[in-house]
Amino acid sequence: MRHAAQRTIAGFLTRPLLPLTVTAAASKTTTLLLRLLQPLTLTLSPPLAPTLTSASTSSKRMMASQATAATSTSTSRTYNDAIDALNSLQTPFAVIEARRKAGIKPGATSIQEMRTYLARIGYSGHDLDRLNIVHVAGTKGKGSTCAFVDSVLSRYHKAHGLPRRVGLFTSPHLVAVRERIRIDSAPISEELFARYFFDVWDRLAASPATDTDTDVVPPGSRPIYSRYLTLMSYHVFLSEGVDAAVYETGIGGEYDATNVVERPVASGISTLGIDHVYVLGDTVDKIAWHKAGIMKPGSPAFTIEQVPAAAKVLRDRAVEKSVDLKVLDIDPRLAPVKIRPDANFQKKNATLAIALAEAALSKLDPSFSPKPDSPLPQEFVDGLEQVVWRGRCEVKEEAGVAWHVDGAHTVDSLKMAARWFVEECVERRKPGPKVLIFNQQGRAEAVGFLDGLCNTVRGADPDGVGFKHVIFCTNVTYAQTGYKRDFVNHQINPKDIEKLTAQHAFAERWSALDPSANVMVVPSIEEAITKARNLAETLEDGEKVQALITGSLHLVGGALQILEGADAL
Repeated sequence: MRHAAQRTIAGFLTRPLLPLTVTAAASKTTTLLLRLLQPLTLTLSPPLAPTLTSASTSSKRMMASQATAATSTSTSRTYNDAIDALNSLQTPFAVIEARRKAGIKPGATSIQEMRTYLARIGYSGHDLDRLNIVHVAGTKGKGSTCAFVDSVLSRYHKAHGLPRRVGLFTSPHLVAVRERIRIDSAPISEELFARYFFDVWDRLAASPATDTDTDVVPPGSRPIYSRYLTLMSYHVFLSEGVDAAVYETGIGGEYDATNVVERPVASGISTLGIDHVYVLGDTVDKIAWHKAGIMKPGSPAFTIEQVPAAAKVLRDRAVEKSVDLKVLDIDPRLAPVKIRPDANFQKKNATLAIALAEAALSKLDPSFSPKPDSPLPQEFVDGLEQVVWRGRCEVKEEAGVAWHVDGAHTVDSLKMAARWFVEECVERRKPGPKVLIFNQQGRAEAVGFLDGLCNTVRGADPDGVGFKHVIFCTNVTYAQTGYKRDFVNHQINPKDIEKLTAQHAFAERWSALDPSANVMVVPSIEEAITKARNLAETLEDGEKVQALITGSLHLVGGALQILEGADAL
């Protein structure tokens, strides 16, 4: 218990603050607190015993010594050790709140920070050119677009031997952190993850800092959770001989950790909408400015139809960056292709993916030439039709329940998920009550997302029937044992989880929207699934519970873990 407490405190102290900009209204107390935390850095040596160090010369010697010892015992450090160390890099809720209250947001020096870390593990921006990166940003559909590109490139490799190896970096994960870093369409193994994780871990601890970069990144420090994984992905792909890599941005684009790439083979921007308003802004034009940051001079850029405000910002930023931005209509070559789901939003994602894959292959294979007036090559058709992208528009059948799973988490994507759900129910012609399992943690505005979800389901149903049962839960996986290690999240207020604060707010809102619904609140995903299964036991013969699990990829990942028990997806 003592070591666990030390680790938690150490994780809080170790984190170098992101390069940030502070508004004039920043609290003096909060600013002082953050400045006091800034110089502290932590080096964890096997087996992750916390050792607090400073930036002194003796500390540098200590870090180098620890890194040498770590290397000699690297084989003893496991995937679970890596995940525990990674979780120590999460920014705690208290720090997030302090920054929010101080008006602190990531700024332009975020990219300088990532370049410094990249240099400290032995790489430059030019090294990333070897990965031939396809870079994708957006609010909705960016993950699906990346999956389509990866699938097409992988099938082209099988037919032609090029690219030699295909990498895919996405977030968040569903069941296991290693899903975020894929090679040849499969998550890297636990052994490979642990090896490269601690490679980066040790290099950062041991790397000497120059006079020019210590103001950006304290010596011996490590980036926060998502940035560390981005950094690690570059090391994995370059070490494993990947020569085509597809990168999904995390949040935004301009200041996103993935935006250290200087010369992508192509950039793509999927459908834009409102999301992450605190970081990106509360209007679609502000958000578009951030997303457009991935466009680079000398690299082709593509987008699809956008709302006028977003489209104007993308055009303006393309001119500013001297980028040729092509706006794509749905590709007519998709007409005979079986895209799932068969909806315009997914065809737009597929259209964007085709353009990005064609741009990548045009560089990688001298014999490849796009033919817009001819049918799609078979490798493209197979890649689009056979893509596997879990947790999106997915249906899983079991006795008594049809689980409809979709990680939608914005106003617009939840409406799309609702329409898809009703269409699936109608198409399958299975009578039975509709059941909703929903959560979105840590975002107060999510209460307002329920209106569209409720009204869309009733409006899309031929008989105007909505959800009979509605279950709100946290993202805690299991009733007895809590989170799986890969799901641990220190960024949420633990008191809100304990008191089910968000869940009760959701329940109150839904009861106002649909007083006839049976609304329930439970503490874990496991209990929500059990509730739905219990409802199936009360049905007549031939009936089946039609359950929709949505609102968050974290919720969807936990649900799939329970439904399948898989180590990774």
